[in-house]
Amino acid sequence: MKTDFLKGKTVLITGGTGSFGSSFSRFLLENSKIKKLIIFSRDEFKQFHLQKEFAEDGRARFFLGDVRDLQRLERAFHGVDIVVHAAALKQVPMLEYNPFEAVKTNILGTQNVIDAAIDCGVDKVLLISTDKAAQPVNLYGSTKLCAEKLVTNGNFFGRGATKLSCVRYGNVMGSRGSVVEMLLKEPNRKIVEITDIEMTRFWITLEQSFELVLFALSNMEGGEIFVPRIPSMKLVDLFSALAPKAKREVIGVRAGEKVHEVLLTREESRHSIELPDYYVILPHYDEEIFSMKDRYKKLLAMGEKLEAGFHYASDTNSMWLTKKDFAALLKKSKALN
Repeated sequence: MKTDFLKGKTVLITGGTGSFGSSFSRFLLENSKIKKLIIFSRDEFKQFHLQKEFAEDGRARFFLGDVRDLQRLERAFHGVDIVVHAAALKQVPMLEYNPFEAVKTNILGTQNVIDAAIDCGVDKVLLISTDKAAQPVNLYGSTKLCAEKLVTNGNFFGRGATKLSCVRYGNVMGSRGSVVEMLLKEPNRKIVEITDIEMTRFWITLEQSFELVLFALSNMEGGEIFVPRIPSMKLVDLFSALAPKAKREVIGVRAGEKVHEVLLTREESRHSIELPDYYVILPHYDEEIFSMKDRYKKLLAMGEKLEAGFHYASDTNSMWLTKKDFAALLKKSKALN
C-alpha cells in the first residue's frame, strides 16, 4: 500500500479507539512516515490501553473528546492536515430504540467535524460510511446517508481549501460487535439464530479497508464517495464456516434489517465511474458551481462511466465468497488486527 503522500503529515482519526480507528492507527505508525497521529475518541479506557501499546512511538498523541463538542474538535484540529472521520454510533437495533442519540453523533457530530476542519484549515476530511447508507431502511443507515450528504456538500463551504469526501463499504471481518466476533468467541454454540436463509452481506477485510482509505485520500478532489469492489456471502454459508455443528433457528428479519445490502444505487450509477478495484460516485453538483470535467479529470481518466441502471447489491454481486475463501480471509484479517 502506498503511503508516500502521508510523509510529514499530521493525521487525526475521530473514533480512533474503535475497531477501524485503532487498527488503522497501528497500520499508519508501522507503515508510514507521518509526522504525528492524533487519536481522538471519548473512550478513556481504550485510550489508556492504546497509549501503553504506542508508548515507544513519539508520533502518537491522544485527545479525549466527543464529536458532539465543536469547541473540543476545534482545539484538536489545529495543525492537522488530514482527518479520517470514523466516529459513529453503529449498532442497528440499539439505535432504533435510541434514535436521537444516533442523530447527535452521526449527523450533528459530522457537521461539527466539517465546521471545525474548514475553520482550522484542514486539507482533507474523509468520512467512513457504510453500505447501510444506500437506500436506508434503518435509523443508522439514514443518519450515515445524511452524514454523506453533509460531507459531499460541505465542499461548497470548503471552496477547495478543505476537501471533503467519503468511503462507503460493507461488513468488516471480525470487527467488534459483529456476528463473526460472536461466533469466534463462542465456537461451540449449539444453536445459532438466522434471520433469513436468503440473507447476503458484503464483506471486506481490514487490509482492504485501509487500501480503500489510502486510495481515497491520495486521489480525492472533494465530493466523491469511494466504493470498493468486494465479495458477497450468504449468512447461512458464514454460519456453516464458523459454527458447522450448530443447529440453525430461523427467527425472521429484525427491525431495521435488510435481506440484501446495496453499495451503489441505480440513481447513483448515472454519475459514477468504474475503476479496476473501485467505483467512484461523483457528486451531482451544478456545473455553474463546479466544473465537473475539470475537477475530476484525474479520476475520469482512470476509469469508465457506469451504464445507467447499474445496481451494486450483495445478492446480484458477481464476486462471491466460498466457506474456504471466507476462512482464509478471516485468518489474514485476524493476523493484521
